[in-house]
This record gives sequence, structure tokens and C-alpha cells, in this order.
Amino acid sequence: MRVDLPTPSSALAIGAHPDDIEFECGATLAKWSAAGATCHLLVCTDGRKGTWDADADTDALIVRRQDEQRAAADRLGVTGEIRFLGIEDGELDHDITATGVERRSAVARIIRELTPDVVLGHDPWRRWRMHPDHRAAGFLTIDAVVAARDPHYHREHDVPHHRPDHLLLFECEEPDLHEAVTIDHLEAKVRALLAHESQFESTMAITADEDGSETHAFRRRTFGDARRHGRICGVPLAEAFRLLDPAT
Repeated sequence: MRVDLPTPSSALAIGAHPDDIEFECGATLAKWSAAGATCHLLVCTDGRKGTWDADADTDALIVRRQDEQRAAADRLGVTGEIRFLGIEDGELDHDITATGVERRSAVARIIRELTPDVVLGHDPWRRWRMHPDHRAAGFLTIDAVVAARDPHYHREHDVPHHRPDHLLLFECEEPDLHEAVTIDHLEAKVRALLAHESQFESTMAITADEDGSETHAFRRRTFGDARRHGRICGVPLAEAFRLLDPAT
């Protein structure tokens, strides 16, 4: 079990939806950003289906969720780019059909352009995962890292190939790397997640919160997860990842 990578010069976190990155590696990004790293975010889908309101204006929701994502990044202290692929929520793919290769090309180009030392993304092999976008985003991230590192993939980019030093998978069942974080990093994570107000009911169990009790309960759950990961590796608070070598 390993604790802490050296702080990278730059990192790229790739999430299926707005708010996924904050849930899974928000404290780590806050930690690295505070230490001077340039952290970038890439969101694969437009998030238009992220509401339980059957009568919602989904076009307006797309715009709102992008605004929430930018606000969340600010709360993490992220100074890099925030990019959106804009694929329709629920329709992300990663296979070798023409559409899948187009998606891989788009993400590989972003990796080549931003040249991150570390890429973070969903673990696509997690068992019993329900949401197809999380599976697809994980495979898309891994496939794009391979394509970005090797010069004969997507030569039409006319951008030099780039191999990150590390690939970290979050939501993993068997973590072998933990990033130790502080209370301040976790507070930044909670503030970032609370920027996603459109998701209070659907993902955070925050509804009629007139006295703030549900927000406090959400904060306790977030800190509880960090304490649980910390116990595994012998630190007070942590986020957990599977570490892959992009050279393999």
C-alpha cells in the first residue's frame, strides 16, 4: 500500500458527469492545487438527465451544470482548463466503432494538448456498477491514455504524443494508492460539491434543508469516507485510487 505520489506539475481528471470528479478526487485536486500543481478537468457528458424532475428544461440544465462545474473548480482552487466533451448524458461510448474512435480521439487530443503528468479517471472494472457512463468514461480514459502516448495513433492531431507518468483510477474496489488529505482539503471538496445545487436531491440526499441538517449530514458522510480510506493506509484522512503505469 502506497501513500502519496509526488505532487505533479499538472494533472487531468476525467469524469463522466459534472460532479463526479469532485466526489472521487476533489480533496486530492485541492491538495495538489494548493501545492502549485496545474489541475485540469474534463467532463464527458452534458448532464442533461441529472434530475428527477420529469418536466425539467434539459437544455437549461446543461448550461446550469456547466456553470456549477466551473464554480466547483474554483472552490477546489483549480487553475487549469475546464473542458466539456458535451456527449449526451447516458450515451457515452468507448468501443472501436467510428463513434467510439471519435471519442477516443477527442480525449487523446486533450491529453496531448494539456500534457498532464497524472491522469485520473473512473475504474471501469468495478463490479456491479449501474451507470453506463461511468463504465464508458473509465474505458475511454484508459484507451485515450494509450492513444495519446503512442505516436501512430491519431496522427491527424498534428500534436506531439504525450505519455503521463501515472494513471489513477478512482471508485476502485482494490486501491493500492492513497492520497493523504487534510481537513482543509476536505472542506474544499465539500464546498465544491455543494456548488452542484442541481444535484442536491438526486446525488447528495439534500432536499428541504431549511435548518442545514441535511447539508451537515452530507459533510459528515464525506468526512466519514475519508476517515475510512485513511484507516486502511494509516493516515487520518485520505482518498483512494488504483495506480496504473501508462507505459504498460
